[in-house]
Amino acid sequence: MKFLKSLDELLYEIVSWLVFYPVTMWRSIRHPKAMMRYADSELIDDPPEQYTETLSPPLFLLLSLFIAHGSEMMLARWEATWIRPTMLASDSNLLIFRAILFSLFPLLMSVRLLRRRKIAIDRETLRAPFYSQCYVAAPFALGVSVAGQIGRIDTAATAMAGPALIAAVVVWYLAVETRWFKADLGMPTGRAFVTVLVTFLEGLALMLLAAVAIVYGTA
Repeated sequence: MKFLKSLDELLYEIVSWLVFYPVTMWRSIRHPKAMMRYADSELIDDPPEQYTETLSPPLFLLLSLFIAHGSEMMLARWEATWIRPTMLASDSNLLIFRAILFSLFPLLMSVRLLRRRKIAIDRETLRAPFYSQCYVAAPFALGVSVAGQIGRIDTAATAMAGPALIAAVVVWYLAVETRWFKADLGMPTGRAFVTVLVTFLEGLALMLLAAVAIVYGTA
């Protein structure tokens, strides 16, 4: 009976994602600053009472990557145009690798925020800003992933649409982060943007290094 009850709870949890995922995505895109505040406030509640209206931030990011990965698998030409490194041959390994890569952005933004506040970084102090950052990292990760897939479709329209979508997603992400740093740290807009841009470029550099290490390490 305990096993059946656990299955019942698991089924309900998975099915509820069909409702709460689009709600969380819409709110994160439409009201990113409010969602980041919401993530902070929910961590104060007891665990059973946390994130009752939305998905938890890390789960939201992971599901966004899972959806992007699933749509990529449905592209008929994908396997023929890109040979995966041996370490990423399985879908589970590739999904985990992507989750780690895109988690670098909320992690680096959180660390930068704590350092600017002169707060010691530990597992507890890092949790709140990281959770907040996951709410805006998820639309960014999904948008970039989908744009990359569109860009691989061999037509003139998609060749332009892919880079345009990536540019739009990056601009949105940088704008949201700039507003967040400006409000949270009391920075001028220009200084907040430079801080965000430097942190973003650090994330891109780490992603590139990790990708190169995987490709050449398994060659």
